[in-house]
Amino acid sequence: MSNSTPTVIGLKKSFGFGDRLGLATPGHIAAVAKTDFIPIFAQQSIREMVRTDRTPRDVMEDASRAVEAAGYAKPWGADADHLKTEDDVRSTHAAGFTFFTFDPSDHVVNEADGMTAEELAGGEKALTAEGVFEDGEMRDLYLGKTFDIDDGYTLAFDEPSLLRAGVKYGRAAAHCAKLAAALKEAAGGGNGYEIEMSVDESEVPTSPLEHLFVAQELRRRGVDFISLAPRFIGEFEKGVDYKGDLAAFEESIARHVAIARFCGPYKLSLHSGSDKFSVYPIFARLCGEMLHVKTAGTSYLEALRVVARADPAFLRELADYCRGRFAEDRKSYHLSTTQADADALKGTADEDLERVFLDEDTGRQLLHATFGSVLTKGKGATGRLYRDRLLEILDKHRDLHLEFITRHFDKHLGLLKVERA
Repeated sequence: MSNSTPTVIGLKKSFGFGDRLGLATPGHIAAVAKTDFIPIFAQQSIREMVRTDRTPRDVMEDASRAVEAAGYAKPWGADADHLKTEDDVRSTHAAGFTFFTFDPSDHVVNEADGMTAEELAGGEKALTAEGVFEDGEMRDLYLGKTFDIDDGYTLAFDEPSLLRAGVKYGRAAAHCAKLAAALKEAAGGGNGYEIEMSVDESEVPTSPLEHLFVAQELRRRGVDFISLAPRFIGEFEKGVDYKGDLAAFEESIARHVAIARFCGPYKLSLHSGSDKFSVYPIFARLCGEMLHVKTAGTSYLEALRVVARADPAFLRELADYCRGRFAEDRKSYHLSTTQADADALKGTADEDLERVFLDEDTGRQLLHATFGSVLTKGKGATGRLYRDRLLEILDKHRDLHLEFITRHFDKHLGLLKVERA
């Protein structure tokens, strides 16, 4: 008997499968069924819903239908990702989501990292004037205190580090409290939901002191969260592997894990987690059960791999269209690929199309960033929507689509050192 209704997950290791087309869940089920991860099958941000012309209810129904068809009977979750407003919270709760990722990045003051002492003092006064803190409250809460995080690992704020953390993240924590209140009201005071707080889309890494500050502020403001996504060191670009010093990443993650255990416990969440193969073993070893990994666009790219095999001329047509959209569509993403890089792929030989556009960084980022345009605006010479042609190909080649999705996530989950059933 299937379990077509999502549920809360709690402090169990979990994996999020974003699905921009609403067709990838069978492959996600096939991959995760071999592991001890709790899956999140319905996962999409408001931004992605807008770009794909889908509603929260569309996302939920597509996932639930696939779960029921597969007879999947284990618990699974539904993530309303990167929520920024109270209206976002209400609409996704009404659609049946159970996992709510708050994104207060619009309220993070990244400039705090470069502020002078005088500017930070002014920032503190502004927080008081706005009611984020009462006069002197932040200092009373944090200065002169030592936080014994782990055996031999302690943290303490001095005035500059406290003001920097407060100015940078104080408003973000207060905004999350507003979103949590809206969620509680929408749920009628019930507890059938869980919260993740994300600052991964901010411009600069979250330091251990800042992580401590954010977690303490969320708890103090009554935000009962199950996981937190800091902005980790290194680069987590869309569609490609991690870029950065792995040894430094490991050292940093160890500190973040210790803080999550001290302040929680809660899970650490790895956003933009698609294809970050080099960091998965580190993340899994240090976090243990206390981890969540979030993927999204990589399933869409595997759908395009089906196109590469079934209709390579169409993949070339899509790539040409995407080059024309790339300058605009890449604006909301942090990518290394430039327009010049994308333009250099023009004229790729037929036999190299799949490798260049689906196995190499430049091609993957080109196709990843432009998915919204392809799925809502793109048309061929006859006026037929690209979306309709893509869905027809995937319907005709369901077995190949299932094979590619399953194989791709077998690799993801295998590198996270899951226990095979």
